[in-house]
Amino acid sequence: MSTGPNEQAFQNVRKLISDVCQQMNIAEMCRVRLMECERELTVHFPVKMDDGEVKVFSGFRVVHSDSRGPAKGGIRYHPDVTLDEVRALAALMSLKTAVVNVPYGGAKGAVVCNPKTLSQGELERLTRRYAAEIAILMGPESDIPAPDVGTNPQIMAWIMDTYSTGRGYSVPAVVTGKPLEIGGSKGRFEATGRGCTVSALLATKHLGVNPREATVVVQGCGNVGATAAELLAGEGCRVIAISDSKGGVYNPKGLDLEGLLAKKKEIGSVIGFRNAETVTNAELLELKCDILVVAALEHALVKANAPSVKARIIVEGANGPTTPDANKILCDKGIFIAPDILANAGGVIVSYLEWVQGLQSFFWDEAEVNNYLRKLMTNAFAEVLHISQHDKVDMRTAAYMSALRKLAAAMTIRGVFP
Repeated sequence: MSTGPNEQAFQNVRKLISDVCQQMNIAEMCRVRLMECERELTVHFPVKMDDGEVKVFSGFRVVHSDSRGPAKGGIRYHPDVTLDEVRALAALMSLKTAVVNVPYGGAKGAVVCNPKTLSQGELERLTRRYAAEIAILMGPESDIPAPDVGTNPQIMAWIMDTYSTGRGYSVPAVVTGKPLEIGGSKGRFEATGRGCTVSALLATKHLGVNPREATVVVQGCGNVGATAAELLAGEGCRVIAISDSKGGVYNPKGLDLEGLLAKKKEIGSVIGFRNAETVTNAELLELKCDILVVAALEHALVKANAPSVKARIIVEGANGPTTPDANKILCDKGIFIAPDILANAGGVIVSYLEWVQGLQSFFWDEAEVNNYLRKLMTNAFAEVLHISQHDKVDMRTAAYMSALRKLAAAMTIRGVFP
């Protein structure tokens, strides 16, 4: 298992939680509980590979808090994922569900693997065995997984089927982010990117920036980054650069997004796209623009590169893309940051709607789902912006204040058993 920046991820989140709790005079009972995760499960399980060899994989499922409702959070497949990183992501999910006011707690799961090197059969066998291992925590009333980095609707379908087979009947509400054919929600695939777009547009309105004159740079060309790029372009913004894990492309006059995304689908990368110069991911983050959407992995913005960032607005589509040192530098530069627990909460909002639809077997059309997402994102953004202005704090601190106030209230009202 790797060591490095991810090993500090949970410590960074704990420090933020502790500092904000003390700043707000939140009860010590709540502060010490929020500093830890409630449940942590580590599993090591065998998977038969296509060549007949049996390999042992490691996985995790962590519940940070269920004070406000069932735990909710994605499952990540990545070769470098660590337990500490999963703890941090679970804690961020508790804050995210609270800041947008959906009745969930926070959780996260992961398997240490590279899904790009696994066949479809190997991926299915790994997923089903992992689901069986964490089934003791999973359930529509207890802990509801969803897709994250390296996972997708098909993987959620295998998890739902595995869980349902163990119960003897279909349980569609046990996971979200499923295919539509088995109880998924319309609008779910685009939800996180759509939430980022709503946040970006609300930030431009607050700062008096005309979206039709705004330039956009996007780090990450997966589900979140590509969707945000398309939707912002649809609002009249000019997308001038976008990247994937191999690097990025840049054209100050604007990219042909439709052609670029078609090329990405065809060859797996944006590199070499016509009428654009190649840039590295590091160079892309330092391009002059109005809106920078950071939608790749953690720690994209760090102390070393933060002074060179030239964006007016940063929208965090990824979880934890900005380190605490970088956040201070960027805020001191006057850059407006829509933090991860607010900006990328569109996914969990529509996951909540999917869960509700699964429980009641009644489904809404896409327009209704998107309207509900927009309403909750707009309300949450307004609340966080009000706290930021009233308490004279940056948007990240304000988002933590909003979330921790709700979490502490739930903990206080419920009390301590026994």
